[in-house]
Parts: sequence; C-alpha cells; structure tokens
Amino acid sequence: MAQFSEVLDEIGDFGRFQIQLLILLSVPNFLTAFYMFAQVFMVLDETHHCSVDWVKNHTWNLSAAEQLSLSVPLDATGKPEPCLMFRLPPDGASLEDILSHRFNETQACDMGWDYPEDRQPSLMNEFNLVCDLKHLKETSQSVYMAGLLMGAVIFGPLCDRIGRKATILVQLLFFALFGLATAFIPSFELYMVLRFAVATAVAGYTFSNVTLLTEWVGPSWRTQAVVLAQCTFSLGQMALAGLAYGVRDWRLFQIAGTAPVLLLFFYFWALPESARWLLTRGRVEEAKRGLQKAAAVNKRKVSPELLSQLVPEKTGPSGNALDLFRHPQLRKVTLILFSVWFVDSLGYFGLSLQVGDFGLDIYLTQLIFGAVEVPARYSSIFMMQWFGRKWSQLGTLVLGGLMCITIIFIPADLPVVVTVLAVVGKFATAAGFTISYVYSAELFPTVIRRVWGSWASHQGLGASSRHS
Repeated sequence: MAQFSEVLDEIGDFGRFQIQLLILLSVPNFLTAFYMFAQVFMVLDETHHCSVDWVKNHTWNLSAAEQLSLSVPLDATGKPEPCLMFRLPPDGASLEDILSHRFNETQACDMGWDYPEDRQPSLMNEFNLVCDLKHLKETSQSVYMAGLLMGAVIFGPLCDRIGRKATILVQLLFFALFGLATAFIPSFELYMVLRFAVATAVAGYTFSNVTLLTEWVGPSWRTQAVVLAQCTFSLGQMALAGLAYGVRDWRLFQIAGTAPVLLLFFYFWALPESARWLLTRGRVEEAKRGLQKAAAVNKRKVSPELLSQLVPEKTGPSGNALDLFRHPQLRKVTLILFSVWFVDSLGYFGLSLQVGDFGLDIYLTQLIFGAVEVPARYSSIFMMQWFGRKWSQLGTLVLGGLMCITIIFIPADLPVVVTVLAVVGKFATAAGFTISYVYSAELFPTVIRRVWGSWASHQGLGASSRHS
C-alpha cells in the first residue's frame, strides 16, 4: 500500500504542474484585493452642505454665494456648516423679512445636500452618507466583515464535502455574480446585502485555495508556495490604487474591478481537483488520472505498480471546537494564538482601512501599502528560518503595535512622518499575518486544524470589524 506522499515525490513536489496551479490560484487572489479594500475609495469625504433649492425656487436675483449665505450658517472657520441649515421662512415672506430673520434658528438638513458640481458619482454623494447617515459607511464595512466570518463557517465544511475544485468554482461564481450586481444597486441597503454575500466567497476562497495548493505541493515547498500566492494579493492592492485613480465613477469602478472574474470561466476545465481529497472520498481511479496528468506535465514517469497500490485514505476522527480547550496545553496554545490573530488583524486592517487618513495622497499611500507587503510577506520565510516562529511572530507584532501607537502622538501637520510610520506598521503586520498562518498550522494537530482555521478567522476578522 503506497502513501500519497510517496506518489507526490515520484511525480515531483514542485514542478511545472504545481507552478501552473500556483498561477491559476494566484489570479483570484490578485482580484480579491478589490473586494477587500475598494470601498475605501467609494466613500471618500467630500465637501457638502444642505441643499439651497428652496432659494433657487424663488425669483430673487441672487448669486450662488448669496443663496448659500441665505440658507446655510457658517462654522467657526467661516465655511458652510455641513449638516445645518436655517429654518425655512413662512410662505409669502419677502426677501427683506428673510434677511432680518435668517440668523434666528437652525435645523438639521431635511431637503438633501449639495456637493461640488465637478464631483464624480460616489457612494457618498449618491446615497448621501453624511451627517446622520455617516455611520452607514462604517456599518457597511462591519457587514462585510460579518460576511467574512460567515464564509469561513460555510465554505470550510463545504470544501470537504463537495471538493476543493467545486468549492472554488462556486466562490468565483459569487465573485462575478454579486460583484457585478453591486454596480447596479438602487439603494445602500441592497449594497450592504451584496457586500455580505461576496464577503462569504472571499473568506471561503482564502482557505480553499490554500488547501488545494498545499495538497499538490510537497512539504519542502509548501511555505514558499503559500507565501507567493499571498504576494499576488499584495500586487492586487497596488493595482487597486491605479484603478481607483483612473476610474472615479463608483459604478464603473465596481464593474472594472469585478468583470475580470468572468474571464476565469475556463477554470471549470483547467483547475485540477485535489488527488488527496479524491482518495479520502474513495474515488481512487479519478485520483490516479489526476496524478498521471500531473506527472506528464512535470515530465516525470510514475510507476504503474506504485499507482496500483493507492487505496482510499481514512480521514480519521474529526475534531470540534471543544477540543481546542479540552487539554491544558492545547488550551494554552489556543488562547495565545487567539490573541496573536486578534492583535495582528487589528493592526493590519486598522492601517489598511484608514489609508486616507495619514495626510498624503490616498492613491499614492495605497500603492506604497501594496508594494511594501510583497517584501514583507516573502521576508517572513527567512525570518522564520533565522529566528524561529516564536521570535519572528513576537517581533512583527511588537513592531506593528509600536508604529500604531506612535502615530497617535504625531501632529497632523507631519503627514510624511505619519505615513512612514504607517508603512513600517503595514510591513510588520503583513509579515506577522504570514507567520501566523504557518505557526498555527504547525502547532495544531491535523484533526482540529480546520476547526482552528475557522475560529482564528472569527477572532481575527472580529478584531478587524472593530476598526470598520
């Protein structure tokens, strides 16, 4: 009876077949950066004030400035108040009566808002996410994070039930269907519903693609392969900066960021199923055909005798959430790694989602944030080799935390200093995330590793929702 690892060694643990698979799985990773961070560019703060349409409806010959001064009070800096207007005068009041009465009382805007005439359509100005509705920006991001949590719960078991390939195809369908539908929504409530739906697919793909990749790549190359796949997510963040800069209309921006998923229809034929999963389901002949195809692509010969010894793999006992706390040593490891994921997520998403608040151009900052992640993620491999998992994890968390704390005390008129500190923090937290994946996978037994993955995503993404 041959072990799957023996056959994998025979066909090549990281040959042309695995490289092709890595590329196939990296393309959606590249595209998920849009789903994760695009909203930041759709809700940028814009100058606004209460609508002055009631003045325009009169026949008074007033300039735009005079109309504004008649309708909207000024703040302490001499600028129009964004959320207050003068109470409307009674019907039939003359202009002289209004001029003598206009400073008496103010009220909240109840006739809509006016924005700069040269503005591009955005979520902010199309759905008036200002004043009393301003909180909906944060609410929608929290809804997205809740979708990520739900996706981790749904797609983990589904991946084991229907297979890695089928699960990934469903997730790509969700990417295209819900992503494109978002560009045509008539209300912000429906926008949040679709954001929740697509977030489930984003979270599911995060785990499904790693599972498929690691089941085809040999142990000596798994860490490098996973890190390379994650680097394409960082490249996607860089591309997001350019796309957001070039396409300011939020609906066109949404279409441009999600339509490329439609080009991946050929994954139905090109994406291989996991031979290891096929063996666990008793589909030995299909697994053999997949292994023979991989060997042919790698230009390796696999012994027919070795293939004939393959038998269905036993999945072993399944773990549950209680197993994480049942044994003292495992409970200690679980609580420590919960804290690690919480802190890393808090820092990483806290910096990523506030990319426009550091004082420099938001598009340039986003480009730098994406660029710095590539060396951060890849350097984590060497950090783990030189310093070990424990000290690498500790160092990245401490450095990221120090940067976030230091930013608080830097004056707002030093945007370059704030941005430099944020970039260093992003480097540290991105490297820390990569280390967390490897560290967690090595510390937990196989039978409860998937349980931990789901719980870790709950803890980490729960931290990020506190920042949204």
